[in-house]
Amino acid sequence: MTARTSDTLAPPAASQADIAGRRKSLLSRRAGSVLLLLALLALWEFGTRVFNVPKFLLPPFSDVVTALYRGLAASPMAKDGLWLHTYVTLTEILLGFAIGSAIGLVMGVLISEFEVLDDLLRPYIAAFQSLPKVAIAPIVVTWLGFGLTSKVAIVCLITFFPVLVTSIAGFKAVDIDRIDLMRSLSATRWQIFIKVKFPGALPYIFAGLDMAAAFSVVGAIVGEFVGAQAGLGVQILQMEAQLDTAGSFAVFIVLSLLGIALTALLRAIRQRMLSWMPATDSQGAVST
Repeated sequence: MTARTSDTLAPPAASQADIAGRRKSLLSRRAGSVLLLLALLALWEFGTRVFNVPKFLLPPFSDVVTALYRGLAASPMAKDGLWLHTYVTLTEILLGFAIGSAIGLVMGVLISEFEVLDDLLRPYIAAFQSLPKVAIAPIVVTWLGFGLTSKVAIVCLITFFPVLVTSIAGFKAVDIDRIDLMRSLSATRWQIFIKVKFPGALPYIFAGLDMAAAFSVVGAIVGEFVGAQAGLGVQILQMEAQLDTAGSFAVFIVLSLLGIALTALLRAIRQRMLSWMPATDSQGAVST
C-alpha cells in the first residue's frame, strides 16, 4: 500500500525531466548574459585605451569603477557622495510609482466597470497621454517647488498611464463565458469582479507595472534635471559641468541597479500572485 501510494503521489518522470530541462536552460541563458556583459566591459576597457579615447568623452571602465567606489565610500550624508542622492531619488521613485500606479489601477477599474466613464474620459486620457511629460515637468516644478513634491508628481504622471491603459485592456479581455457563468449562479457584481475580472486582468496589470517601474526612474531624473536640491539627477548635472564623465557613468550604474531591483521585485510578486497561471501565459501577457 505504501509503495503504491508513493508511486501515485510521485510526479511523472517526464515532468521532472521538463523541470530539470527548464532550469538548465535558464541557467545557461543567465550564464550567457553574464559572459556577454563581461565581454562588453572588456571591450570598453581595452578599446578606450587602445584607441586613446579622451576620458571626457568615454573613460575606461576602470575609471568608472573607481568613481563608483569613491561615491559609495563617502559619508552617507556627504553631498559629494552617492548615498544621500540615491536615497532622495529612490524616495521619489517609490512614492511616485506607488501613488501613480494606484491611481491608474483605480481609474482602470472604474472605466472598465462603467461605460459612461469610458465614453466620457477616454478622449481626455488620449489627449493628456500625448503630451510630452518632459515639457510638463518645468510647469510642475514651478507650481510645486523644487522639493520632493514636484518630483513625486512628475513620476506619478509618467507611471499613471501605462497602468491605466493595460488595466483597462486586461479587464476588457476577460472571458465573457466566465462572467456569464457567474451571473447564472446569481453572483453579485463584486463577486464577479473579485473572482473573475481581477484575476484575469492581473497579467495585463503587471505588464503595466513593469513599464511604469522603468518610467518612474526616468521621471525622477527628469524632475531633478528641471530643478532640485538633491538627487542623482542633480549629481549628474554637476559632474557633467565638471567634465567628470566617469562620475556620470557611475551614477548611471546606480540608476540601472535601482531599475533592475524594482523590476525584480515586481517579477517576484507577479510569480507569487500568478502561480496558478501557466508560465507561458503570464510571460506572454507581459511581452504583449
